[in-house]
Amino acid sequence: MSEPWHSLPKLLADEVSGCWHSVFPEGVPAWLTSSEGMDASVVATAISRSLFLRQTLERHSEQVQSLQSSRALTEPTTSSYLESRWKEYLAGVDSEPALHSALRQFRMESQFRIIWRDLMRWADLAETMAATSAFAGICIDGALEWLHQDACEQYGTPRAVDPVTGQESDQKMVVLGMGKLGGRELNVSSDIDLIFAFPGNGETVGGRRSLDNQQFFVRLGQRLIQALDQITADGFVFRVDMRLRPYGQSGALALSFAALEAYYQDQGRDWERYAMVKARVVAGDQLAGEVLMESLRPFVYRKYIDFSAFESLRSMKAMISREVRRKGLENNIKLGSGGIREIEFVVQAFQLIRGGRDRELQQRELLVILTELEELELLPSPVVRELREAYVFLRNLEHALQGMEDKQTQLLPDDEMSQARVSAIMGFDSWQACEQSLREHRERVATHFANIITTEDEEDKGQASLDEGWFELWLSEMEEDTAVDWLKGQGYEAPEKTLAELAELHDNRTVQNLQTQGRERLNQFMPKLLEALTQVHNPSETLSRVLQLVEAILRRTAYMVLLLENPGASTQLVRLCSESPWIARQLAETPLLLDELLNAESLYHPPAKAELQDDLRQQMLRIPFEDLEEQMESLRHFKKAHILRVAASELKGTLPLMKVSDYLTWIAEVVLDHVVDVAFANLVSRHGYPRRADGSACETDFVIIGYGKLGGIELGYTSDLDLVFVHNADPELSTDGDKPIDNAVFYTRLGQRVVHILNTQTPSGQLYEVDMRLRPSGNSGLLVSTLQAFEKYQRDDAWTWEHQALARARGVAGCGETLEAFESIRRDILCQARDREKLRTEVVDMREKMRANLATPESRQAEVFHIKHDTGGIVDIEFLVQYLMLAWCSEHPELTQWSDNIRQMEELGRAGVLAVEDAEKLREAFIALRSTIHRRALQNLNSQVAGDAFTEERDYIRAMWKKVMIDV
Repeated sequence: MSEPWHSLPKLLADEVSGCWHSVFPEGVPAWLTSSEGMDASVVATAISRSLFLRQTLERHSEQVQSLQSSRALTEPTTSSYLESRWKEYLAGVDSEPALHSALRQFRMESQFRIIWRDLMRWADLAETMAATSAFAGICIDGALEWLHQDACEQYGTPRAVDPVTGQESDQKMVVLGMGKLGGRELNVSSDIDLIFAFPGNGETVGGRRSLDNQQFFVRLGQRLIQALDQITADGFVFRVDMRLRPYGQSGALALSFAALEAYYQDQGRDWERYAMVKARVVAGDQLAGEVLMESLRPFVYRKYIDFSAFESLRSMKAMISREVRRKGLENNIKLGSGGIREIEFVVQAFQLIRGGRDRELQQRELLVILTELEELELLPSPVVRELREAYVFLRNLEHALQGMEDKQTQLLPDDEMSQARVSAIMGFDSWQACEQSLREHRERVATHFANIITTEDEEDKGQASLDEGWFELWLSEMEEDTAVDWLKGQGYEAPEKTLAELAELHDNRTVQNLQTQGRERLNQFMPKLLEALTQVHNPSETLSRVLQLVEAILRRTAYMVLLLENPGASTQLVRLCSESPWIARQLAETPLLLDELLNAESLYHPPAKAELQDDLRQQMLRIPFEDLEEQMESLRHFKKAHILRVAASELKGTLPLMKVSDYLTWIAEVVLDHVVDVAFANLVSRHGYPRRADGSACETDFVIIGYGKLGGIELGYTSDLDLVFVHNADPELSTDGDKPIDNAVFYTRLGQRVVHILNTQTPSGQLYEVDMRLRPSGNSGLLVSTLQAFEKYQRDDAWTWEHQALARARGVAGCGETLEAFESIRRDILCQARDREKLRTEVVDMREKMRANLATPESRQAEVFHIKHDTGGIVDIEFLVQYLMLAWCSEHPELTQWSDNIRQMEELGRAGVLAVEDAEKLREAFIALRSTIHRRALQNLNSQVAGDAFTEERDYIRAMWKKVMIDV
């Protein structure tokens, strides 16, 4: 009798034969093969295709027996079956831990059934997507129902006007499922995107104490997320992503219908319209949910044919292209060229543009919409057929990739065993045949995608032909003397140097070893670059700078293609590198920044803070919080890209100095806010939420205080961040997760995680260098202080210089309530009455110590002036202003409202502490000195200038120092 695995490909057969006896030490149990269509060879085939199936049989055979007896694996997985099975699990639930356990056991069983049927191809794509989506809905609704009843017993029942009947009645949460969950197209191993809503504002009644409805539903939402997302001994149910809600991670966890409607009407972005196309009520009050969905419909679908959507489609396409380049996603069947996302993008584009007029397009399932597009004659039948076939192929392949290990992935495997498994699941005899079919589908999708969503930049621009001389020059077909004369005639200021650098590039080992395609691209690119350099006043110097970038992209010639196909980007590259060696170095270190040069309009008009927040939110939505490495890489790219835009704008003159620092500070604030969210979410997933004394969960209750240049809104291009961390939770209490820790430990780890994300060197460099020495007790103090401890230290133990630093401090990220509490403490400390004579002496002494350590030695002062540290420099103004703040805030509390030197000087003038004329002249001198530091940074120069520079400003600053700090 042959072995059960005899018909499998050899690699898989060997694998199964090696594990068979550990999985079935007493042979295949009768219960597993008792139903029709199940025998040992079928079992062998299943475990050859999935480690998850094999390990579940090995470790949890009793549970597999239970699911097989409830319904044979050969029978379809229906929604009604899953609902009845969940009720059996729910019957034994009498506590929250029991609910968590039941959900996870139910998941293991359901995943086994769904993945078995999918990988054996007993279920088609429609059954697998419907079963997975139904399972998710049953888990969410089942957990919510139990937790809602439990919360009502604790806090009472929320009451408000019912949106359906118009009468006051009990309220329930409405859970919107977004993305594939909303479209009933969920993957077999997927996270779920949710939004929590409730009908109206009001209060709970009948509980031990009353809560307002929003508090009730926020707490309920936190418990629901934990029930699904938290990893316990039994695993987890779903990774829950709440970032699609209004304001993302910084927004309230649950919003009323009215607040949701107002947000989308007033602030909804185009990408949020895309997200809402698939939104569906998946749990909670279905009738109220339908009222909510109807109220949001005008936001998603315009009454007219919405051609304005094309512009947003183009920008979204550009974002996709950048993401593919940045992450090297060609092997990702979802995000790469010709992948699942491009099919989704095409379909949703038609829904947004025409959905308001053609209500048939206001459905959620992609395959249904494709049929409608064909019937409405919006897409030709052959295109629809190819997109449909590709979608089914790609989604089946996606399930094969995920089902092997019950792991969320869309990356093609690079090991032989996984390739053999995927080929078998997909019905191919070899991996090569599978890859070939995949390639054909992706090429067809990419073609249709490009045809439907064409950007203006991709249209033929009819460029003027290039002088043959540039090709001859680059290909060394000119005599040296002729080449020198040619370059001189084209305006190159150092032709011999240029020629030597080109020869050096030719001899570069990487250039010598380029493959045919790479060499062809380089030979196309260099003549165009050399010609483009004639547009600037210093072509030879600029070439030296640009060659850093050329060498960096020799092995990634796709960037050369980007510049060849976008002459406007080449123009910006040459112009910026001509004006700033700092920018040239940034581009060489991170060639992906070339994407920023594609759109001159956005390059020279950087976004304000609200737009920055929205941009970062969009970019990070696709990256799970737990993928810390990718979060860190994406944050670094976000920061570099936006700082490049600020630098470009400063060079062009579209941003004055004050605005440059504002923008650089906003970038840091937006990044810090996101870092706190990521770090907090990571810790909560392990340990639960920190608890307050009333039993409620903390909404972070953690803030980052910015000191120095960040606090003073004076960041430069390379500034580090002076930070202090404070929290307002009770350190004696603990978190509420399965692995609880003390709140004090939680917040210390939160601070450590924040510093790690900011400080760590990754392939993309450091996000920000962080200096924590200004925290209470400096390096010997706790990394994170309680608000009470911070206040006590400032009142009882802080040195004068620490109060000087506090004058420039402000809350920059974290919990709003805790930020307000900090600002109140700062105001009180700054407004303390002080002995002005003693204060003046201490400030002057500290300034003299700094001068002794950091200023230019007296012997060199005639030739060098340090703009920041020398007498008559920036620090003199800062110390003078800080002294006046500490001396006079007790009489003029309005001085405390600002943390930056400029507005503090203006306020000191308004209050009469300084003469208005003096305040204005100090302000002008301060701006002149800081402007020079900014400009020099873009030239890779330090803060030391000629000894005779700024003589008028320095004389005035010295005179003011003497007048205010000495001659009193």
